[in-house]
Amino acid sequence: MIASVLSSAVIGIDACLVEVEVDISNGLPVFTTVGLPETSVKESRERVKAAINNSGYPFSDDRITVNLAPAGIKKEGTGFDLPIALGILGASGLIPVNILSEYLFLGELSLDGRIKSVKGSLPMALFARDSGYKGIIVPADNSREASVVEKISVFPGKTLAQVVDFLQGNTIIEAEKTSVSNIFENKEVYDTDFSDVMGQEHVKRAVEVAASGGHNIIMVGPPGSGKTMLARRITTILPPLSFDEAIETTKIYSVTGMLPKDRALITVKPFRAPHHTISDAGLIGGGHIPKPGEVSLSHNGVLFLDELSEFKKNVLEVLRQPLEDQDVTISRAASTITYPASFMLVAAMNPCPCGYLSDPKHECRCTDNQIHRYRAKVSGPLMDRIDIHIEVPAVPHRDLMKDARAESSENIRKRVTDARSIQLKRFSRTKIFCNAQMNSRHIKKYCRINKESVSLLETAIDRLGLSARAYNRILKIARTIADLDGASDISVDYISEAIQYRNLDRAKRLY
Repeated sequence: MIASVLSSAVIGIDACLVEVEVDISNGLPVFTTVGLPETSVKESRERVKAAINNSGYPFSDDRITVNLAPAGIKKEGTGFDLPIALGILGASGLIPVNILSEYLFLGELSLDGRIKSVKGSLPMALFARDSGYKGIIVPADNSREASVVEKISVFPGKTLAQVVDFLQGNTIIEAEKTSVSNIFENKEVYDTDFSDVMGQEHVKRAVEVAASGGHNIIMVGPPGSGKTMLARRITTILPPLSFDEAIETTKIYSVTGMLPKDRALITVKPFRAPHHTISDAGLIGGGHIPKPGEVSLSHNGVLFLDELSEFKKNVLEVLRQPLEDQDVTISRAASTITYPASFMLVAAMNPCPCGYLSDPKHECRCTDNQIHRYRAKVSGPLMDRIDIHIEVPAVPHRDLMKDARAESSENIRKRVTDARSIQLKRFSRTKIFCNAQMNSRHIKKYCRINKESVSLLETAIDRLGLSARAYNRILKIARTIADLDGASDISVDYISEAIQYRNLDRAKRLY
């Protein structure tokens, strides 16, 4: 007898249908799995057999063939355990075969029949809803994650026996319900705040501009000047994620298994700070079986690279494509996968190997060759893709000893959110969400400047030797500064401030 059970596999961050066909025929007791199964899928036969026996059901002694269709897609992970077990029980006549086609199933089985959590429940729930299925049955630990998808019933399965009784009509499993509105109403409490940062007002202004327009930013300064402190507080001034952004971000964490069990949805901007020893595959993604890297885990959030010049040069160079395209394409012989990677790059570095080149209170002992080699680790093309360059000088002791607290993140976030609202309205009919994502056509349309501003910009280009990319980035930054002021036109003052944020173009001694 043949039984068919519906499940899913994840390609990139999206789910696709996998039909688990089980055939039980006369012959020697052999359990065969076909359809490009990975090692963990092949090993499911031992888990499935033990789970069925320990749940009190007979395991067939005949020939069992399991086909995972379509056979052209490589199947990985342990989520096929439950559908394979249900297929065997359906082919044995213990479960009505027709009801198996109404649901999608996902779950790993322990030897005693418990259903354990797996990766990719959220993409599966989205696929099931869009395909019009009656519902999905997922591990209880994954049910909150999947239940944020509306218009699809999500049933939490705890044991194989419970699911079998549900399909036989002997018991009822209550569908998991999660209020998305309540999730977004719960305001995130941050451990850090901009009020902790004393002094550095001009740097805070640059960070505010960067956050308002989604611009990449690099901070250059001596050790202890507050670069890392500022970077770790950027997420506290960013506007909250929209529902669509939250779903897309959560999908990435779901397929990697990094979504916390107590979180149904990621509602705050991600902040990722990989160590400088990271490999290019760890940063961009990849591996024998491609997985998202740090740039994708930073999607809709912040990627912070501290001590930028300490990263391997080949690792930094692979950032150039995702910074331009907002996605990463990983090609392998069997498949090509694209992961989203729309993130705000925040980088920090010292001006020289010892760190004190720009510090008036410490003597720099680095030679010119050492400084040149140190800066050469960050290539010109990569630096050109960073919109804002800002010097972070050492903080005077008198600023640190002030009793008055600095401006809070909440106040800054209000201005940033207002500026982003202007941009969302401006780009409402496009797939652009902030000024940093504008292309040449949008720059010509929304970044028009008067003759005085044109003259100032031409002078800056001639004296600093700016590239065409740097020219466009200055216009984008000026547009963001105007949005912060609620101005429709870009004045010469905004252009002047934007030029000031190209410090590494102005200061040849730094780059």
